[in-house]
Amino acid sequence: MDSHVPMHLAENLRQLRESRGLTQDQLAKLAGVPRPTWATLESGSANPTLSVLIKVAAALRVSIEELIGPPRSTGKLYPSERIRTRKRGAVRLRTLLPEPIPGLEIDRMELPPGGQMTGIPHTAGTREYLTCERGRIQLTASGETWDLSPGDVVAFRGDQKHSYRNPGRERAVAYSVIAHPPAGS
Repeated sequence: MDSHVPMHLAENLRQLRESRGLTQDQLAKLAGVPRPTWATLESGSANPTLSVLIKVAAALRVSIEELIGPPRSTGKLYPSERIRTRKRGAVRLRTLLPEPIPGLEIDRMELPPGGQMTGIPHTAGTREYLTCERGRIQLTASGETWDLSPGDVVAFRGDQKHSYRNPGRERAVAYSVIAHPPAGS
C-alpha cells in the first residue's frame, strides 16, 4: 500500500467534512461507524477495512478513489465552453454540476416565449425541485399545474409525467434540482 494513503485519507476526510459543515460525530453516525474510528481516520493513523471505506464513501457521496487519492485543490474553474449544454426542442439546458455528485442533478433551463419541454420521469422515489428565476414557468406534473413567478419553487415527484412551459412573452429561466433516492432504497 502507498505510504501516503493514510495521510491522503485524513486530509480528504477533513476537507470533505468541513466543506459540508458537519462534525466528526455527525458524519460517524451518518456512515454507521464509531466516532473514535472517524477520529482515527482523520488523524492519518488508521488502517481501515474495505467495509469502513465503503461506508465512509457512501456517507460523503464520493468514490473510494477520491477518499484515498491525493487531496484535490480546494477549487477548480470550469470555463463556460466546457460546461455541458444541450437542447430539447426549443429549450436550452445547461448542467450546473461539472463534477458529478451521486444522486443529484442541477440544470438551468431557458425557455423562449411559448417554449415547452416534456420531462422524462426519473426512477421511483425521485424528488424534483423547480425554481423560477425569470419570466413565468408553468409546470404540469401528475395532472396538476402550477404557475411559477420569479422566486417561486415547486417540489414534486420526479418519477411522474411532467412538463415545463413558458406561457409568457419573454424568455423564462428556471433551475431544476433532481434528487434521486439513495441506492438500495
